[in-house]
Amino acid sequence: MQLALSEDQTQVLDFIDSLTRPYASLPMHDASLVLESADLDAALVESGFLDVMAVEELGPVTAALVVEKLARLPFAIEAAASAMVRPLIDPALPRPLCLVEEGRIGGPVRFLRPGASVVVVGPSGVRSFTADAGMIAAAQEDTLYAYPVAFLTGLPDGMTSHDVDAAEVLRAWRVAAAAEAAGLLGAALAATVAYVSDRKQFGRPLATFQGMRHRLAEDQVITNSVHWLALRAAGTGDRGDAALALLHAQEAAKRVCYDYHQFLGGMGMTLEHPLHLWTYRLKLLTAELGGRGEQGLAAAEALWG
Repeated sequence: MQLALSEDQTQVLDFIDSLTRPYASLPMHDASLVLESADLDAALVESGFLDVMAVEELGPVTAALVVEKLARLPFAIEAAASAMVRPLIDPALPRPLCLVEEGRIGGPVRFLRPGASVVVVGPSGVRSFTADAGMIAAAQEDTLYAYPVAFLTGLPDGMTSHDVDAAEVLRAWRVAAAAEAAGLLGAALAATVAYVSDRKQFGRPLATFQGMRHRLAEDQVITNSVHWLALRAAGTGDRGDAALALLHAQEAAKRVCYDYHQFLGGMGMTLEHPLHLWTYRLKLLTAELGGRGEQGLAAAEALWG
């Protein structure tokens, strides 16, 4: 596995940094649970960053790097499915792209809105349709999602079938979710480190206390491992690697998010600090594709048949 970024990959990430700089911090006095930006989304599409997987010298690893980089922003962006799954199904599918497992239609669907492309993946194959308002139920206002979320009330009678292996779509979906989780974990860690470095107790920054430093170091190692497993899965294209990458990402989210909110104390329980923008997204991702149990079963099936 190549651990150093290529020159092309470095340039892509640098361009994204330049493009997203105005969106890298919270709007003044904004304590929203969900942040979106249509302008940012349009700029990413226009610049072609969600299509890098189709470029031969870039491919799926660069797409995973793009997904991770964008997940670090405080703004929620539908990038993972579009950048890493849509090219396998139909690059012309309108965005946002909403992925739904057959048999799990009733759960929360990220970025679901009228006009979205809904892709249903399961034993019946890979099928898609365009969502309309009549089949969408809004999430309750007191539900704590940091993504824009809605619910499907049913499926239409007519859907478009796609000539693609459902198992391959699930593999790409797992890699995309793992890469997104890696970015969310990295952003949450950075926000926590910044807070405990500034916040003082007994005349010293919290980050200077040995017990906290040890736990933050462990969280850094865990976060780094999610990053590398996601990139490995993107590079190998192996279904077992994909399942293990998402399994580890979901395990890591459970482990480190507890630390981060504890380190922030009372501030970690409010919307005044942006930590929730990443940890609440991670909370939803821990249930993606059936959660940790399903990833473990998928990894075992891929490894031992």
